[in-house]
Parts: sequence; structure tokens; C-alpha cells
Amino acid sequence: MKQSGIFLVVLMLMAYGTSAQEWVIAPENGAKLSPFGFTDSIRNAGKDLFNLNCKSCHGEPGKNNAVKLVPLPPDPASPQMQQNSDGALFTKVEEGRGPMPSFRNTLSASDVWRIISYLRGTNDKYVQEVAKKAASGSVFGQVKFLLSWNREKKSVQVSVTAIKERSRQPVAGAEVRLFAGRYFGNLPIGEAQTTDSQGNVSFRFPADLPGDSVGRVRLSVRPVDESSFGEAKTDTMMNLGVPSYRPPLNEPRALWNVVQKTPVWLLLVYLISVLTVWGFILYVLLLLRALYKSGVEKDPKI
Repeated sequence: MKQSGIFLVVLMLMAYGTSAQEWVIAPENGAKLSPFGFTDSIRNAGKDLFNLNCKSCHGEPGKNNAVKLVPLPPDPASPQMQQNSDGALFTKVEEGRGPMPSFRNTLSASDVWRIISYLRGTNDKYVQEVAKKAASGSVFGQVKFLLSWNREKKSVQVSVTAIKERSRQPVAGAEVRLFAGRYFGNLPIGEAQTTDSQGNVSFRFPADLPGDSVGRVRLSVRPVDESSFGEAKTDTMMNLGVPSYRPPLNEPRALWNVVQKTPVWLLLVYLISVLTVWGFILYVLLLLRALYKSGVEKDPKI
């Protein structure tokens, strides 16, 4: 019994150590640099994006008011956050880990860099290094995406063209992704596709995807390699979804609302879950105490 108790403690310590282990970023990802300089306007845009997507967990920079999660989200202005390279911050925001979600499908690469520009604005010692290819902008010129619906194939057709030196040309071999807007973030439609010699590509659209009350869905196209396309992207509303009622975010007792308006069933589930977890922890502690007392009674020298 005593050995079982020690084994249980070791397992608990191993679980804690796993959750707290360092977040290692591959060197090639850590070396990434922003394709544009961090100006005041970029930082202001980054602040708005941070407040919308990050502040709810990390808190306000310099205030140490992050949400009490495990592990604790670092303060954006703290040395723990600022010691990361720009590429490491970019990779962590895109990939996510544990309680931190991935923003790869929610934010464009440019928006992630804008958030990083805001974070760096809290560090007086920070000196930015911009990617060398940034000065040339898009290698294709001004890129445009045109979306259309192919009724026979039940797919969204995307045409990619570039305007360079006053002539419009199809962009062949461009890898692009299609997203459908949701309440929170964007839903990827299939995998990334590569344009043909005419700059066209198609995405099979799901027949059961919910839209608004009349079936409209907000579609957006993004290039996979944003460094080559610059800020090229598009947003288009198309009547491709299943008409459905989407309650407003301020509706009483909505699932995504504030605590005061959270559905009663969700509050009960949360309360029961918390009590169950703490009850289990207390049970384990009582078992360990009983094991210890049992060992002391058998061997007073312990």
C-alpha cells in the first residue's frame, strides 16, 4: 500500500511537470521576421486585435491580470513574453498549445504580426528587424481574388489574377485557402488548393453548412504564402448555406454570453465538474494521509 501511494504521488508530479514544460519552438520558425515595419498605425491596429482575441486570457499588458489558467498565461509586457523572438511569438499565436487556441484559421499572418507589433510596443528595449523581402512587396503585383459558384459541381470557384505593369494576368501555381466565417473565427473549407495555368481553383462546398436567416455565408480567400502576395485577401457574401436562426450575442442566456446570462444548465455542469475535481483531489489527499498514518503505526521511526 505504501508503494502504491508513492507511485500515485510520482504520477501526479509527472503530470504537473508535463503541463509546465517549456514551449520549444523550431529554430526556423523562431527566425521568422515581420514582412513590414511596426509603425504607430500598425501598433494601433494590433491593439484592437489583441483586445478582441487575446486580452480575455492574457489581460492588459503590464497589469498582471491574466485569467487564472494552468499554466498561467504570461503578461504581454513581462520578460517571460518579451524574451521570445518575433518568430517564436508568431508561431505560438498561430499554432496554440494547451488552453491557448490556435489562431491559424482566425487571424491572417499580417494580423498576427500586427498583434506582435502591439506587444513589442510595451518593451522600450526592443529593436525590430524586418524581413529583407518586405521591401519588394508582392512578387505578383496587385493580386485579386474573384469568387463564383459552380452549381453543377457544387463548388466555389476562385480565380486569382495579378495586375502588374497595367496588365492583368492569371496567377498559376498559387496555393490558396477558402474560409467560411463563423461566430468565432473562420472555418476552413477543405484543404489548401493550387491554381491551374489559368489561375483557377475550386473548393467543394459542404451542403449542410449553416448560414444566416437567408442562407448567406461570408467567404474569404487567403494565400498560404502571404509573404509573396502581400495583403491580398477577399471577403464575399454568398447564398450557399442552410438558412438558420443565429441568435445575437447579447441574447439572454446565450451559450457565449457573460456569466450573468450563461445558461443555467451550463452553470450547473461547470459547478458539478469543479466539485468533482476538487472532491477527487481531496480523496487522494485523504488516501495519502491514511497511508502515511498506517506506515507510522507499523514503523514508529518514520
